[in-house]
Amino acid sequence: MRIIGLTGGIGSGKSEAAKEFAKLGVPVVDTDAIAHTLTRVGEPLLAEITHTFSQQFLNGDASLNRAALRAHVFEHPAERIKLESLLHPAIYAYAKAQLTLNQTQLNPSYQILVIPLLFEGNRYQSMLHTTLVIDCDETTQIKRTMARSHLTETEIKRIMQTQVSRETRLQLANEVIQNDGTVEELAEKISKFHKKLIKTCIVSE
Repeated sequence: MRIIGLTGGIGSGKSEAAKEFAKLGVPVVDTDAIAHTLTRVGEPLLAEITHTFSQQFLNGDASLNRAALRAHVFEHPAERIKLESLLHPAIYAYAKAQLTLNQTQLNPSYQILVIPLLFEGNRYQSMLHTTLVIDCDETTQIKRTMARSHLTETEIKRIMQTQVSRETRLQLANEVIQNDGTVEELAEKISKFHKKLIKTCIVSE
């Protein structure tokens, strides 16, 4: 099972890159999407989070108030560790099961596993064939994130500080795609990378 770990800093364009891979017929497993799935109303993990952090982080409809919980754990590092101890093992197990299911049902040449914090830990490293970083400068990261969310520049910079530096990410990457331009330019770069990878997969079979 050939798995490409796709990562990048906040606002780098990981989601857009993942969409382009999906358009090319590549199975995409996104750990952020899995986190949302596992914390929906009625899910056991949401009950665990509520038990650990109290109901003050629920909205009126009993859904998780992600913004409030995010702000809380950023202010209290020990609380962030507690949250991650709940989330990360569950997300990993779900992702691994989905990758296996995709391989069984679709038998693709490769799959994309989107992991925003890939280099901040080593949980996924052993399952990856290679790592792909979507990269852009930090000013662009901030601008894009502010355009798509309600976060302030200060909040975005705080999030960036919890991630490995851009320099470290680039040093650790096996492959890098620069995403300083348009969505169309990114799509073209993804297509070229896809064609190169397919050729590699065929040769290695």
